[in-house]
Amino acid sequence: MNIIRKRSWDLPEREATPEAVFFNRRSVLAGLGIAGASIAGGAGLPRAAFAEEDPNAGLYPAKRNEAFTLDREITPEKVTSIYNNFYEFGSHKQIASAAQALKIRPWEVKIDGLCDNPQVLDYDDLMKKVSLEERLYRFRCVEAWAMAVPWTGFPLAELVRLASPKPEAKYLRMETFMDPDTASGQRASWYPWPYVEGLTLAEATNELAFMVTGVYGKPLAKQYGAPLRLAVPWKYGFKSIKSIVRFSFVEERPVSFWEEIQSAEYGFWANVNPEVSHPRWSQAREQLLPTGEQVPTQLFNGYGEQVAALYKGLEGENLYM
Repeated sequence: MNIIRKRSWDLPEREATPEAVFFNRRSVLAGLGIAGASIAGGAGLPRAAFAEEDPNAGLYPAKRNEAFTLDREITPEKVTSIYNNFYEFGSHKQIASAAQALKIRPWEVKIDGLCDNPQVLDYDDLMKKVSLEERLYRFRCVEAWAMAVPWTGFPLAELVRLASPKPEAKYLRMETFMDPDTASGQRASWYPWPYVEGLTLAEATNELAFMVTGVYGKPLAKQYGAPLRLAVPWKYGFKSIKSIVRFSFVEERPVSFWEEIQSAEYGFWANVNPEVSHPRWSQAREQLLPTGEQVPTQLFNGYGEQVAALYKGLEGENLYM
């Protein structure tokens, strides 16, 4: 038997989603709190599903970049807005109402580390320095469910250029807010708060890496990770850190939130691969929400043409989990 030493922040077994739930259409629909009729009519949709008034509301909807389109239908907003992982507000999916407690004004974004232009920016000032566009992206959760989402934002490469990293910087470390008085999930002692994620600079400047400020043609609602989150569609969803407050350019590889909790199940790279199973379930297929239809998983979530070259020479790394 493989014995794993528990640490103080290890996820309790009672909070792990059973494998059978990932592949059971009825369970998924029940988790969404909707049925076929309510999807069509919008019944039961909480007010939390919609973006609140925002000083940047006039920037939306942004023009769609047709270089980033999909071969599947966009998942309805009434689904994505009430089925979210946001562990700062709880380990279940129905956190949309709880996430409304998040205070997103004022919101400062710190850029520091190995860069020539360290700075602290008010989020609204940052928005004046970038140009927004809409992109349609696949979203693939490590739990084997999938969505298609119309994100609005700007390339992460723009923020990297704004910072002007030094030659010795190899990675971009990202950190979310820390406010346990507001975010009840951050009172859970078994998690290593705040949430941290990281990318290589090559990944961060890839054309697909995207800073998200809006969704469905509106400013980002809080349950999606307002006001600023990451979208890296070739990776499992836990890499797309939410509600970011800090970007640090570093030489050593950061240890990400889920990697620190359980590195045997959640690694630094987390690229989608149907042939590499999670230790507790297969990744060969994914379940599309809200229909429950199961389809084959694609390598790099279908974005291999854009990102496969990033991993040449790294075959010895555990790239897919």
